[in-house]
Amino acid sequence: MIDPTPSSPPPPRPRRGIYLLPNLFTTGAMFAGFYAIVAAIGGRFTDAAIAVFIAGLLDGMDGRVARLTKTQSEFGVQYDSLSDLVSFGLAPALVMYTWSLQYLRDYGVLWGKLGWAAAFLYAACAALRLARFNTQVGVADKRYFQGLASPAAAGLCMSFVWSMQNMQIEGAWLCFFTPILAVTAGLLMVSRIRYFSFKAWPHSDRVPFVWIVLAVLVIVALVWDTADVLLAIAVLYVLSGPVMTLWGLRSRSSRRRMRAQRRQSLPPSE
Repeated sequence: MIDPTPSSPPPPRPRRGIYLLPNLFTTGAMFAGFYAIVAAIGGRFTDAAIAVFIAGLLDGMDGRVARLTKTQSEFGVQYDSLSDLVSFGLAPALVMYTWSLQYLRDYGVLWGKLGWAAAFLYAACAALRLARFNTQVGVADKRYFQGLASPAAAGLCMSFVWSMQNMQIEGAWLCFFTPILAVTAGLLMVSRIRYFSFKAWPHSDRVPFVWIVLAVLVIVALVWDTADVLLAIAVLYVLSGPVMTLWGLRSRSSRRRMRAQRRQSLPPSE
């Protein structure tokens, strides 16, 4: 007998291939991070720091290119995370270790272990930060980051290295401060402190004229002294998270007190 029920159509075959343009930017960012590691091994720490910043620029462009060309894909999301781990996790950790942290071993075995442990902690926190971000993509508020973003943490550490190199301050002289910097940046990445993400800004195609003036001033300052200005921007951004978080907690507690006072002022119901 012939089955009267029509057979269901075969499931659509998955599309093969990947989008080229956004993944080229991601590959360029990962190459810059890899080059930073190679440059640090060769003792070219300024080149290594600059390479991490180039990776940050390319990392910021790949997502925007994907959205503009409508070429977002799950492959691109996962590939971008792996690239970020190399460029903003492993690269800064190894740059800081070869530049400064390795000299702690001159003070004893335990101090030497502290040096590589601080570098590993930074790299591990970057990996944890990226894993947590990937699991919260669909539910997190896009206006804020939960914890310091890995590119911002890398920018803080690499601008410090770059600035110290320009001032001819050797990493060996700062080997007791660099672990504090690495551990602080790592713990901020996995913290619950909120940071403004700039993803929802600007809200429209038009911005106030004063923003153009500020942009010009920032560009002039970067040309005048790139390393120190980047370090100042990174420090201010890192400090903005605790300030914004504490301000939010204070605002919520004040609203709770006001609601409690309103409830107390209401006449009792019969």
